[in-house]
Amino acid sequence: MLLCDRLIKEYVEKYDMINPFVENLSQKNVISYGVSSYGYDARVAREFKIFTNVDNAIIDPKNFSEHSFVERETDCCIIPPNSFALARTVEYFKIPKNVFVLCVGKSTYARCGIIVNVTPLEPEWEGHVTLEFSNTTQLPAKIYANEGACQFLFFQIDEICTTSYKDRGGKYMKQIGVTLPRIAK
Repeated sequence: MLLCDRLIKEYVEKYDMINPFVENLSQKNVISYGVSSYGYDARVAREFKIFTNVDNAIIDPKNFSEHSFVERETDCCIIPPNSFALARTVEYFKIPKNVFVLCVGKSTYARCGIIVNVTPLEPEWEGHVTLEFSNTTQLPAKIYANEGACQFLFFQIDEICTTSYKDRGGKYMKQIGVTLPRIAK
């Protein structure tokens, strides 16, 4: 069952599921964030890692080089054409064992050729969500910090999984800040 605004608020009170939590949708002069009818529009924080190929790096998820990015803390991030940036949510999430979450992009950014990676938050995962913004255009693209970046959809699960993300010691558990790719060891 997809959780509606009322149930999302109940889960936040019961499980401290989203912190900080914006109870109403903020939308004046900003890209909207907060509770919507059937989801939560999360904000992007001021920390960005912007892809650069100055050192002719190869993107390798098993051996990722931090030299592939330049770091910026800013109120707006400019993503070069046909490139991407990593960021994180302002909000810290604690997903209950009976909830599964999907992240979808916001149409405001999609209409500008900026795609937010779709990712799941599994039962009992917790942390800041690392976001990937892809600029699919031939022009530089701007991302606004402390404004809406993506929407999370919360699904109540009928049957609890045997092994949650926490139970298996997931490699992105309790991540703080922008987290680069990891391989479990």
